[in-house]
Amino acid sequence: MIQWTSRIYVSKNLKKKRDKSIDSINNRRLTYDIYCITFASSTENLFDIMNANELLFPHYQKTDIKIVGLAKGKDEATNLVQDMLMEVYDKTGAFDVRTYFT
Repeated sequence: MIQWTSRIYVSKNLKKKRDKSIDSINNRRLTYDIYCITFASSTENLFDIMNANELLFPHYQKTDIKIVGLAKGKDEATNLVQDMLMEVYDKTGAFDVRTYFT
């Protein structure tokens, strides 16, 4: 099941299409070059970066996914994660992203 944090981080090239992208993901439609930043599926990591179309696979219908950010392209997703981590560290002095974003 897909869940969204109350504050979604969006890369600069996706800001104008933010709502359309969220609607496409929620309604299980194909997207082009949209990447989701989610809480990591492994406790050893902080975030996962995945193509939004991966969420169409049946596995993700049974798995809880919490989306924190959206980006246009993998490079922008990586840069957005970097910015998010710097914000968390600047404000808390740690990297406890789950507590910070919930």
